[in-house]
Amino acid sequence: MDPTFPILARLVSPEQIHELDDKELRSLADEVRAAILANVSRTGGHLSSNLGTVELTVALYASFKLPVDTVVWDTGHQAYPHKLLTGRLDRFDTLRKEGGLSGFLRRDESPYDAFGAGHAGTAISAGLGLSAAKERLGQPGKVVSVTGDSAIASGMCWEALNHGGASNANLTVVLNDNRMSIAPGVGALHGHLARLRAKPWLQDAAARAKELVDKMPDPVGRVAAGLRHGITHYLAPEETGAVFEEMGWEYIGPVDGHDLPTLLSVFRSVRDLNGPVFVHAMTVKGKGYPQAEADSRKWHGVVPFDPSVGELAKAAGPVTYMQAFGEAAIELASADPKVVAITAAMPDGTGLTKFAAELPDQYMDVGIAEEHGVTLAAGMAAGGLKPFVAIYSTFLQRAFDNIVHDVALQRLPVRFFLDRAGLVGDDGPTHHGVLDLAYLLPIPGMTVLAPRDVTELREMARWMAAYDDGPTAMRYPRGAGDDRLPESRSPIARGRAEILVRPDRPSIVILALGSMVSPAWEASRLLKEKGIEATVVNARFAKPLDEETILDVVRQAGRVLVAEEAAPHGGFGDAVACLLRENGLAGLPFAHAALPDAFIEHGSQASLRKTAKLDAEGLAGRVSELFARSAMAR
Repeated sequence: MDPTFPILARLVSPEQIHELDDKELRSLADEVRAAILANVSRTGGHLSSNLGTVELTVALYASFKLPVDTVVWDTGHQAYPHKLLTGRLDRFDTLRKEGGLSGFLRRDESPYDAFGAGHAGTAISAGLGLSAAKERLGQPGKVVSVTGDSAIASGMCWEALNHGGASNANLTVVLNDNRMSIAPGVGALHGHLARLRAKPWLQDAAARAKELVDKMPDPVGRVAAGLRHGITHYLAPEETGAVFEEMGWEYIGPVDGHDLPTLLSVFRSVRDLNGPVFVHAMTVKGKGYPQAEADSRKWHGVVPFDPSVGELAKAAGPVTYMQAFGEAAIELASADPKVVAITAAMPDGTGLTKFAAELPDQYMDVGIAEEHGVTLAAGMAAGGLKPFVAIYSTFLQRAFDNIVHDVALQRLPVRFFLDRAGLVGDDGPTHHGVLDLAYLLPIPGMTVLAPRDVTELREMARWMAAYDDGPTAMRYPRGAGDDRLPESRSPIARGRAEILVRPDRPSIVILALGSMVSPAWEASRLLKEKGIEATVVNARFAKPLDEETILDVVRQAGRVLVAEEAAPHGGFGDAVACLLRENGLAGLPFAHAALPDAFIEHGSQASLRKTAKLDAEGLAGRVSELFARSAMAR
C-alpha cells in the first residue's frame, strides 16, 4: 500500500467508498488532488480541469452506487479523479504513456468507463441512451452524465436536453461550471452562467443558508442540510434554472462544487429523485494548486513540470506548423480585411491566440460547435468574405455534412486549415487526425493540400487566400517540419507537384504527401547507399493530382511507393492507384505506405510512426520489400 495515499491506495473499486465516513471522504479528496498533481507533473496531461472536479467526483461516488449506477463523463479533461477512484492509482504514473492509461475514457480500460469519450458534448446523449437501456432491460440503478460549461453550449447537448426533458428520462445531468474552458467561454449561455455567478445576493443567500443550517441542532440540522442546496434555487428560479425547467428538467443549484458536505447532501437526495434532474455545480479550475487557479488556461494541458517550482517549460526549437499558420493568418488578414478566422474553442491549439488579440474584429470563436462554425463560414463566403476555418482534423469530422451541403455543393470558397492531421501522440485515437483525406477527397470541387514544411505552409496559405473557385483544405501535422529539405522551390499552383530528387536512372519513385516528404527524402538517401536510385516527389496536392508529373516519373522509374500519414483506404494512395489503373500502369510494382486499418493507441509521434513504418527506415524497408516482390514475380 502506498503510504502517501493511505485511503486511495486501498480502493480497488468505488463500492469501497461507501465504507468511509464523511471525515475520511474529506481526506480521500485531498489524496486524490495530491495524486493528480504528483503524477501529471511527471507524465503531462490535463491538470487544472481535473483539480477542479475532485470533491464533485468523491461526492458523486460516495452517493451513487457504482457499478449498479452509471456515471458518464464528457471527454477526459475532468475525469482523472474518476480514474483514481475506480482502482487505477497503481497505473496512474503510466497516464498517456505508450501502453499505459489513456488520458480519456475508454470502455476497454475499465468496466467503470461506461462510455468512451474524447470529443466534447457527448455525455448527455450517451447518458440518455444508457438510461433507456436500463429501463428497457429492467436493470436497476441510475445514470449520471457530467458535462462542462463549455461542452454544454454544443448543439448535441441541447438536442439531448430537449429530448431528455420531453421524454421524462430518468437521468441526472451534472454541470461542472468551472468558469473557464480551454478557451474563454463564448455565447449567450456562457454569458448567462457568468451573470448568475456574479449575483452578490445569490452568493449571500447561499452563505446565509449555510450559516443558518450550521446553527440548527440535530436532527433538524441534518434534515435542513439536505435542503440548503436548494435555497437559492427557490429564491430565484427564473434567474437560475428557468431555461432547464422549461425544457422539463428539475433544476438544483447553483451549489459550491468544492463544499463536500453540501455536495454529499445534494447527491444523496438526488439519487432518490426520478425523472430528469439537472444539478448546477460551480467549481474552480485548478483548485488546490495556486498557479493553476491563477491561470487555468495555461495549466489546462501541461507537459511534465516541477510542482514545487510551479513553472512550465517554455517551448523551444523550430517553428511549428501551428505557429506558422497563426503568423500567416495574421499577415493575410492584416493585408485584406475580408479575411476572417474562425475556430471552435481552440484558439491556442490552432495558433490563433495572437490573431484574436491583434485582429479581434476579424476573429470568431464559435465554441464547441464545429457544424455551426462551418456553415457560418459558408454564409460569410456567400456574402463576400474570406473565411479561414481552423479546426483540428479529428474535430472537423463532426461537420462533414456541413462541408458537403453548405460549402462544397455551393462551391463557396471557404478555406479549411486542419491542424493535427496524422498522428498526434499522447492524446491517442480520439485525437489522431487520420480520416480527413478519406472524407475530403470524395467531395466534388474540394481542393486538398499538404505542405512539406512550415515555409510551404505559408506559401500555401497565401495561395488559398487568393483562390476563390471553390473550397480548399490544407492538412498539416502537429509539431515542427524538417528544415533539412532542399530549398529549391517552385511556386504553388493548383494541382502541381514538386520533384525534390530526380536521378538520371531511377528504379523507383516515392510519391510523398505532406508529413511524409521528409522521411521519403531521408529514405532516398538510405536507399542510395544500397545502390537504389529513387525519385522523390512532394505531391503538394492530394486533390487534384498532378497527373502529368506522376505519370511521367512513374513511367521512367517503373516502380512506385506512395506514402501518406493517413488511413489506408480512400486517401492519396488510392487516388494514385486509380490514376495508374486508368492509364494502363496497374501492372507496375506498387506499394502503399499508410497507417494501419485500426484505431491507433497513444504514444509519442516518433514511436507511433516507427511502428507504422512511416519513418525513413520504414519507407526504405518497404522499398526493399517491393524490389524483392517484383523480383519473385519475374
